[in-house]
Amino acid sequence: MHRSAPHLARLLVGAAVPVMLVAGCSSGSDSSKDDAHKAAASAPASKSASPSPSAVAARYSELPDPCRVIGAKTVKSLVPKAKKPAGTPAHSAERDERGGCSWNGLDGYQYRWLDVSLQRYDTVAGLGSAEEQAKERYAEQVAEAGRVEGAKSTPVAVDGVWDAGTAVTSTAKKDKEEYRDVTVVARTGNAVLVLTYNGAGLEDAKTPAGSGLKAGALKAAKEAATAVAAANA
Repeated sequence: MHRSAPHLARLLVGAAVPVMLVAGCSSGSDSSKDDAHKAAASAPASKSASPSPSAVAARYSELPDPCRVIGAKTVKSLVPKAKKPAGTPAHSAERDERGGCSWNGLDGYQYRWLDVSLQRYDTVAGLGSAEEQAKERYAEQVAEAGRVEGAKSTPVAVDGVWDAGTAVTSTAKKDKEEYRDVTVVARTGNAVLVLTYNGAGLEDAKTPAGSGLKAGALKAAKEAATAVAAANA
């Protein structure tokens, strides 16, 4: 028998917690790198610190609007009855370098959360090429996704419209509700994207199948990666 609507509302306050475990566009883990970027940018150039010509070129010079990298039809399919179909943008002071967007909705007792974050790197003297930095960030995000506390996680390499991709699936319980989560981390050139798709059947409703969540997450991640390339065409 279903519990009361007020109780359901209280559940939804914490429903998105599992997906917050993976760093997004405002992650504090990049603070030291940001400081290094600023220091390198203000420091006088020197011959010893100058990057080689082969390290200067970056595939992408800008990022698309994160709330538009996933098509409206895909959002509607993955997040039925989304509160904000156009998405909720993440706050970022450097929109040309990083950004994010999320959607969430409740269809009956089926809850869904979709989140995407994008980060782009430029070649900076002393930090390596744009692509080298993206490779490092990609590895960090994969490792972080695989360290979800209290969850059983399995990283798996996935093919797609990117240079490298990994999917991490996990199952965790919160407030007696079981959440299933799929995080896709992908690198394309000097850009890294992290997409999380999370679902739960609240009030004893059926828990969504992990295979379905993974298929949806991969579809959305591929759309996002394609949008990054298109924005720099």
